[in-house]
Amino acid sequence: MTETTVTAPLATDGRIETAVQRLRRHQRLVLALRLAVLVFLIGGWEFGVRFELIDPFFFGQPSGIVLKLIDWTENGTSIGPLWKQIWVTIYEAGAGFLIGSAMGILCGIALGRNQLLSDVFSIYIKVANSIPRVVLGSIFIVALGLGAASKIALAVVMVFFVVFANAFQGVREADKNLIANARILGASNWQMTRAVVLPSALSWILASLHVSFGFALVGAIVGEFLGAREGMGLLIATAQGSFDSNGVFAAMIVIAIVALLAEWILTMIENRLLTWRPDTTVNE
Repeated sequence: MTETTVTAPLATDGRIETAVQRLRRHQRLVLALRLAVLVFLIGGWEFGVRFELIDPFFFGQPSGIVLKLIDWTENGTSIGPLWKQIWVTIYEAGAGFLIGSAMGILCGIALGRNQLLSDVFSIYIKVANSIPRVVLGSIFIVALGLGAASKIALAVVMVFFVVFANAFQGVREADKNLIANARILGASNWQMTRAVVLPSALSWILASLHVSFGFALVGAIVGEFLGAREGMGLLIATAQGSFDSNGVFAAMIVIAIVALLAEWILTMIENRLLTWRPDTTVNE
């Protein structure tokens, strides 16, 4: 009896290793190109200002923006410490994001699962969604004052409709065959919603959350811009009032960093919740 040598696993390992290496090379290339684009844009901006091709009074200057950020970090802003302004805006946007997301998910699932509720309330939701939501900031400030409540309310309104639309559509896109099989097996409406409909809509809901936090930031900052005692929106308005373009851009950079950190956190949560999905990053 001759001994048989098995070589298939080695070939498979080699193929997987090659695919992983190819993916890593692609990631390094993407990172290098991103850095190259960033250096090109910032370097071109600084070059244009120094050679008087760009007016720094209107468009600022990268080196001036860095100095402004250093000054705010060390000495504080004209309205208080920088960390406090960041925290106020994060608190307002975060609270509005959580409340608006919860309301959007619950209403989206409820209307998606109940045809009567959908028929009754759909027209009102369409009318409310057609109103430019930013203009509600003035109404909230008059009604709720200059504190955090008016900014949270505006952030909630900005977030709700995005999450609601995705949750509603995700429920409607649930596999009808799976729902029919669950009914045959005697599943209750709650069991069907929890075990079939909600997992089907989860990808839709999580996709909307990535966009929604940006809308929550917009709501908080616009509310602060319209009227506030502190926050990044007020900091931008103050810099604008003093024609400090470097200050405006510096505040925008801080807000962008906050948004990127939130996106990173949401991506980690999404990866944790959707571990059941097949991995498509490595091609055979």
